[in-house]
Amino acid sequence: MTGDGTTHLPRADVLVRCGQIADIDASGYLHKNLEDHVDVIDCSGCTIIPGIINAHAHGCIHGPSMPSGSVGLGVSEVEHHRNRHLLEGTTTLLNVCGLAFPDEIDEGSATSHPMDIHVSTAHTRSNIEAALSIDGAGLSARHIHGEIDRLLTQGAKALGEAGGGQTLGGGAQEYRFIPEAIRRETGLNIDPSIARRLKNAIVGRHLDPQAGVPDEELQTILDASGLGRTRADQIRSIVINSVMPSVSLALTGFEEIARQSLRVGYPAIFHNAAPTANLLIALAEKYPAAQIVAGHSNHPMFMPDEAVDVAAKLRDRGAVIDVSTLDCISTRWRNDAVNFDALIGSGLVDTISTDFAGGHWDGILEAIHRIIRKKQMSAPAAVALATGNVSRIFPQLAGDRGFIEKGKRADIVVADRTNLSRVRDVFIAGRMVVRNGRIV
Repeated sequence: MTGDGTTHLPRADVLVRCGQIADIDASGYLHKNLEDHVDVIDCSGCTIIPGIINAHAHGCIHGPSMPSGSVGLGVSEVEHHRNRHLLEGTTTLLNVCGLAFPDEIDEGSATSHPMDIHVSTAHTRSNIEAALSIDGAGLSARHIHGEIDRLLTQGAKALGEAGGGQTLGGGAQEYRFIPEAIRRETGLNIDPSIARRLKNAIVGRHLDPQAGVPDEELQTILDASGLGRTRADQIRSIVINSVMPSVSLALTGFEEIARQSLRVGYPAIFHNAAPTANLLIALAEKYPAAQIVAGHSNHPMFMPDEAVDVAAKLRDRGAVIDVSTLDCISTRWRNDAVNFDALIGSGLVDTISTDFAGGHWDGILEAIHRIIRKKQMSAPAAVALATGNVSRIFPQLAGDRGFIEKGKRADIVVADRTNLSRVRDVFIAGRMVVRNGRIV
């Protein structure tokens, strides 16, 4: 499957030379006429697809982490995340934490990785202030004074992520910030599902403390959650103080990034969720020439019909609709696939990414296998969501790859023909980096 969304060659040979795709033979007999020095890899029983391009991931670089500018992850944790992506078929990855520099992708040659990893930039005043208001412990003076033009010159490939689960009351508040705040103030440990329930009760899906439930109802929720010895007003104050300080700054940062996208001509990734949807629609109208990518449009803060309605309005205004696997395909740690399925079924989706989900994301090819199995799209069209479509939308990141096409970079995945999520071999620029499911 070539990545163009339609082409599926039942039997074909792909010739790779000097890191590029040199020829494609749909008859499948090219290998019989090659010179003896050419290596032949038998992919019988498999499907050849372009390498996966993941344009919305976190946790794969060594600089400041997340839109909150938190301290970067440890070397071993970054390596683990990178290896997981590679073994899932990803050959190009955009880390969209947004406040790191390109020279922080690796920490010297010892941490380099065969996967092609890049960063985005969200260095505007309000986005940096939002990070500092929620955390910012990983930001140095150079990060705080970073400028988008300088970052693009140094190699950043996109703008964003504008907003995030940390600064806009999303998943990171549930699995990190709210539990940390409650533990700090009360000594109690809560799991992310309880944090989500408390957050939704106190500030709602649209982050409005005035719309929270009364103390009597909140106390009932606390009792049912094993927190009955805490006071409703205390927990309310903790949650509001954790979620709300960064929200207005992050929303202001949305327009800053939209203006910058219009000015520099790079795609910009936005946190698309219930609290940001109306603003994002308005920005798509106000800046029609900006390249707006509505990230994780299946965000769990949406109801299914709401997710589809928002995506349709954004698509009508020229925005790109991205969905993320999160943990909703097979892991089901906090989320399920109802919004994902609704958007795929609506025909509104342009790209698939993973996002992060606290490090519990599911592989993109798992999602593609689900789409194919449910017969929501043809196999070539589903594969294009993570290959050719991403290449077209992010030319600075992946314009030379994403297709099995003569002259393109030879980023290639060999996967099981009945379940594409079972990756056998991976090639990056023609070099085998995964063989028989093992990094080499």
